[in-house]
Amino acid sequence: MDHELTLMAVHAHPDDEVLGTGGVFAKYAEEGIRTVLVTCTNGEQGDGPGGVKPGEPGHDEAAVRARRLEELDESVTHLGIAHVELLGYRDSGMDGWEGNQAQDAFANVPLDEAAGRLAALMEHYRPQVVVTYDENGNYGHPDHIQANRITLAAAEATGIPDKVYYTAVPRERIAELFEYLRSIDAAPEDPGLPEDFGTPQELITAVVDVTPYVERKRKALEAHASQGDSIFLLRMPAEAQHRALSPEFFIRHFTRVSSAEHETDLFDGLR
Repeated sequence: MDHELTLMAVHAHPDDEVLGTGGVFAKYAEEGIRTVLVTCTNGEQGDGPGGVKPGEPGHDEAAVRARRLEELDESVTHLGIAHVELLGYRDSGMDGWEGNQAQDAFANVPLDEAAGRLAALMEHYRPQVVVTYDENGNYGHPDHIQANRITLAAAEATGIPDKVYYTAVPRERIAELFEYLRSIDAAPEDPGLPEDFGTPQELITAVVDVTPYVERKRKALEAHASQGDSIFLLRMPAEAQHRALSPEFFIRHFTRVSSAEHETDLFDGLR
């Protein structure tokens, strides 16, 4: 290879790096592949102390931002991520929240501006594999959708990535997990998942076994303690956590190299 093998994941908020890509970050870092996390926002619209939401008494955006970036620092140490790049944009909040209207919210930043900054990072790191969300941001979050847009724009502008993937969770896998939780009387009343969350199994093109890295993923999730109320996985029994965290699923958006139709390695065809 002309360049060091490199994985870049483009995520919207601090803590997004864990569930969909925490295992591949840890796996590939251990294999000697360079790992780069791009976090687009500072997470200001996350939970404040005691789980208070934006607009509620006690929610201080500056304090939430500082806490979440500290948590991110701890999370990446568990996952072995070598390089963290913060774009520093303002968190837009969930779809329909008042934060969506802020002029400087990430979702409202001109595409060319944000994509240009990401393109510069691609030029610097020259990743062969780039991972982000699908066109709907996996579940319609404005910042996830914007992350998809800037990633595709930067990839097209630079022509650098050989492969681009979207993170995914098969709906069938979610159903199986909740069936198991019900069987042990441990199903949460409200898992906090949007109704349309999940991807049809037939769209999945890559499944990476990250079983050896489940404990690292769990510790990385725990690092984001301020958002723990919304991470229902941490409240599940250990066996259920293992089932949920041990595989990571992806949709291959495009590839410039020959690789298997159904992959178990995001670097298939590159080494």
